Amino acid sequence: MAAVSSSSLLRRLRPGLPAAVVVSTAVLGAALTAVPPAGAGAAYPAVAPAPGGAAAPVADPTGTVSPPTSTPSTPSTTPFPPSPPTNLTATQVRTTSVTLTWTAATRGCCPVVGYDITYYQAFDDVIYSLSLGDVTTTTITNYIQPGRQYSFRVSARDGDGRRSAATDALTVVTPVTDTGPDTTPPSAPQNLTVGEVTGSTATLSWAPSTDNVGVLGYNVYRFDGWFTSTLVATVPGTTYTGPLPPSTPLRTLYYVRARDAAGNVSIASNTVTVPTTSTPPPPPPSTCRVTYRNQSEWAGGFVATVTVQNTGTAAVDGWIVTFGFPGDQQITNAWNATVGQVGATVTARNVDWNRVIAPDGSATFGFQGRWGASDAPPTGFSLNGAPCTVG
Repeated sequence: MAAVSSSSLLRRLRPGLPAAVVVSTAVLGAALTAVPPAGAGAAYPAVAPAPGGAAAPVADPTGTVSPPTSTPSTPSTTPFPPSPPTNLTATQVRTTSVTLTWTAATRGCCPVVGYDITYYQAFDDVIYSLSLGDVTTTTITNYIQPGRQYSFRVSARDGDGRRSAATDALTVVTPVTDTGPDTTPPSAPQNLTVGEVTGSTATLSWAPSTDNVGVLGYNVYRFDGWFTSTLVATVPGTTYTGPLPPSTPLRTLYYVRARDAAGNVSIASNTVTVPTTSTPPPPPPSTCRVTYRNQSEWAGGFVATVTVQNTGTAAVDGWIVTFGFPGDQQITNAWNATVGQVGATVTARNVDWNRVIAPDGSATFGFQGRWGASDAPPTGFSLNGAPCTVG
């Protein structure tokens, strides 16, 4: 594998921004030659040769036009760039590296001497680039992070700097771990659409994802159209109803990613636009109460239970409880819920038999874990993306 010869990064142009176009111009100089016309004793200047190499007709003072001295030839079509590479594939995707392979480009007028790669992280405005020698595989490590989505394109380059058109974009998502029992992200949610829109809320829906172990839930994000994404909810099903976003100078887009219990996230769905409101609506009243109890604790270990109560007037059909540990606790096993942990953030999803929580009803799940420096209890909880009262 050839070493990277150069690398750089630049900002992506956004829709509506002008792009600079550089046009090169060749100036052709033609010498004037003295040609003595027949029957004349003086010489008169001839015009420059016509395109294609044929001499232009020459007029003499007597009005006679001389015929061209040669037959026009086909204009030259060289030089021309290489063909685009084909079959761009990611043969290995890890937390901090992506290995790409492709089929070599076909030379144009000149031999192919290398390839240029551009790539960027989804929902960001920075493009990374690097130049390689005449290879058809490389492993990229610069700016690759766990649990992120990237798109790659490859173009060929000849010795005079002519570049082919780029390949179609190849999109991958990196896992959150290379050594855990689950390193495979879920499939991307499909067909994200905006459904019912009221004066204060909008409902999003999408087709479900699949996973080799199981989909724990879906993260719903709001994107400003530039480089900032905000996680607005984590829901167990394939719909989300939330408040209309406030008006901003930037765009307001939404997209969805599936996630599994190990914390792997899918490639993002398509984006949709949701109507905005001029003033942010007040937060809805809490319709849930969560109680956290540390049932037993010993040096290095603990057992805790979490009870979530539905204080609203409608049944909760499918639930995800999210909270963060203030200490260094790590959950080792759980019951009555499917529990995942990424860093300090814990996500617990219902199992089949406790999926529905009736009004004034509750569901309880528990877990065992380990700790080192602190086993302080969590202080904030949410149910399907909405904050709950603690107590």
